[in-house]
Parts: sequence; C-alpha cells; structure tokens
Amino acid sequence: MGEFDNKDKEEIFAKSVRAGKRTYFFDVKATKSNDYYLTITESKKRFTDDGKFTYEKHKIFLYKEDFDKFLDGLNETLDYIKKEQPYTPPIRETSSNGTSDSYSNVSFEDLDK
Repeated sequence: MGEFDNKDKEEIFAKSVRAGKRTYFFDVKATKSNDYYLTITESKKRFTDDGKFTYEKHKIFLYKEDFDKFLDGLNETLDYIKKEQPYTPPIRETSSNGTSDSYSNVSFEDLDK
C-alpha cells in the first residue's frame, strides 16, 4: 500500500455539494504520517446503452503545500469568467396555479450553434 492509497482511510471531514446533474465531494483525509490532504471528486450520473446507469467520477488530490497557489489560480480564473460573462440567474415566472416555473435565458438562435 502506498502512502496515498486511501481505500481504507477514514475521512476526517466530508462535504458534498449538489449542483444540477453533478455532485461535488470535498473530502479531507490523512496520510500515514497524519498529514492532511484534500480530494475533490466530481460525480455525474450516466446512462449506459442498455438503460442502466453508472456514475462517472473525476478526482483530484490537493496537498497542503499547493493550497495557496491552487486557490490563487482558481480565484483568478473565476474572476475572469465573472467579468467576461457575468452570471444571470434564470428568470422565475409564476404560473396561474401559483407555483414557480424556471426558465433558462437561452435564445433559440443559441440552439443551433
């Protein structure tokens, strides 16, 4: 077993975030020498050709010595996106029965691109 083989590692802290069709998992784990690191996992439900489903997962490992550089790069990237393409929440309209329906702000011209 390698130092970072985390199959049998107990999670020290775990947080999951549902975001649309994806779920993100943030898990703090420890090496054998009790040094903490973070795993970030993206999980997305996929359907196979026979109609069954499976979860497609992508995982990254982030170590303490890289936290500041990773966060700097992430913040710079997010700031760029927010500046170039600000997020506009979907328009919520109330139907005749009083419930709220969600509509996206995608125009029909965007659909054939």
